[in-house]
Amino acid sequence: MGGLPSKQMVNGVDGQAQARTVGVGDRLWTLDGSRTVQTVVTVVTAAKARAVVDVVTDRQTFSAAPEHLLATSAGWVPAAEAVGGALTWTPPRKLCRQRLEIKPGYEFGYWVGATCADGTVGKNYLSLIVNDEGFADRYAECLTAATGLPARLEPVTRPSGYLQRDLPGFRVRVVASYLADLMRQYVGGDAHHMRQGFPRVVLRDEVTFEGFLDGYVAGDGHRIRGNWGCRVVTSANVPFLREWAGVIGARFTPSGVPGRASRLYISDTWRQRGTFQREEHPLLLVESMHSRVLEVRPRAATGAKPFTLYTYRLDPYPGFLVSGHLVRAPG
Repeated sequence: MGGLPSKQMVNGVDGQAQARTVGVGDRLWTLDGSRTVQTVVTVVTAAKARAVVDVVTDRQTFSAAPEHLLATSAGWVPAAEAVGGALTWTPPRKLCRQRLEIKPGYEFGYWVGATCADGTVGKNYLSLIVNDEGFADRYAECLTAATGLPARLEPVTRPSGYLQRDLPGFRVRVVASYLADLMRQYVGGDAHHMRQGFPRVVLRDEVTFEGFLDGYVAGDGHRIRGNWGCRVVTSANVPFLREWAGVIGARFTPSGVPGRASRLYISDTWRQRGTFQREEHPLLLVESMHSRVLEVRPRAATGAKPFTLYTYRLDPYPGFLVSGHLVRAPG
């Protein structure tokens, strides 16, 4: 039978709704692999029952019939048997945000590289503040080309500790929690410049990687004058530079002076070394996570009034989200 008790909240596309208010034609959120998508209710049935279970996870508690199926890392499991399992979950508060289509290529690599070098990744925004108007303008152009999000420059002032006065600068700021989470995914979860990992997503092809090189150098590097035929970048994030050096076949020796940034020299002939290898990594945000089931508590109806359980059939996906957890009816 399965089903959800009447007051259990489900994740509808138009907002949370009690199970008893969901009708045919309503759209619910679900997960298709690692991405959140929409599915449509085609049939609603109701039945009486004397017992449900409260599923207590490390994210939230929700109620369902004992035989209602929950998506776990081991497959679909009845709710009554889910103790200790890892449920498929996505943050419900982020369901209604705008999702982006990312266009790979030079511009994509450029804004990733520039963000790694000189950008700030906040909770729900990306920001770049620099003195060079041309660099800021190029960053905005590449970000828009790769993500479709509008980005523009605005004049700002920024303090200079060396000169002891404010200097004019330019800021590009885009508010988009999806993009901020995506950038954190690219660099391994923590976008702080001292802790970020090398964004291997830029290794999908040489054009994208060249964009990354140009963007990073524009933010935190320069071309060496003369006939050296190379550029140099500086960073105190040694693991980041070491991994980058392996990609281009460069020798890299970290600075031996505590607190001093290290340098990586990028030869214009890096392609000829044959060390660059194409890699495929997700361009889009991986929205599927896991929650751990801590407890499953049986709950019986009190008095003469039984529970009313609601079951949905949906198309094109049979599952839907309850408090961010992927569930579906048996059968």
